[in-house]
Amino acid sequence: MPFDCNFNAEVLAQMLPNNQQTAEWFYYMDQILPDYGITTAPRVAAFMAQCAHESAQFTVLKENLNYSAEGLCRVFPKYFPNPELAQQYAHKPEQIANKIYGGRMNNGPEATGDGWRFHGRGIVQITGRDNYTRCSQDLYGDDTLIQNPDKLTDKDGAIYSACWFWFGRDLNTLADAGDMLNITKKINGGTIGLQDRMSHYNAYLQML
Repeated sequence: MPFDCNFNAEVLAQMLPNNQQTAEWFYYMDQILPDYGITTAPRVAAFMAQCAHESAQFTVLKENLNYSAEGLCRVFPKYFPNPELAQQYAHKPEQIANKIYGGRMNNGPEATGDGWRFHGRGIVQITGRDNYTRCSQDLYGDDTLIQNPDKLTDKDGAIYSACWFWFGRDLNTLADAGDMLNITKKINGGTIGLQDRMSHYNAYLQML
């Protein structure tokens, strides 16, 4: 048994009651998580709690960029400093992605379409050409994710990329210490959703 805790398909179904594909998800978790040392109760609970929050129980694997004009001004004031500009982009996810992600994270300028091509995908939403490139090289040894970014929305690609992100930031060490606050900061860049993440974490520990 690859896990040092009570983690199996039945337990995963309890963790993700709103997900109807838990058997398929567990098939890949069973293969992939042990390769990254995510096998103990604290590590599995922390990983699952963070991923469940980030992906709405593993049901949302693409970044939602369908913002209203008001939302654009509130969330991205740097790129949409006035309602007139925001109105031109409102409810146009592809154009929004190209605007906010163009010219950074090694993406080309807005007109190249790189912002949309490399918008957030996967459980923890890998974003930007540079992250796609590093993730692709580390996982596949080539440019698989550059050629096929949507690979991150496949179950295996989603799990692999989440584990890659987790392991690369040494989050197992924080999980061993039960430090959900700093795990959240590493993933979120802040503490958005901390209460929900903690609620999942405590519940999952009991299940495991």
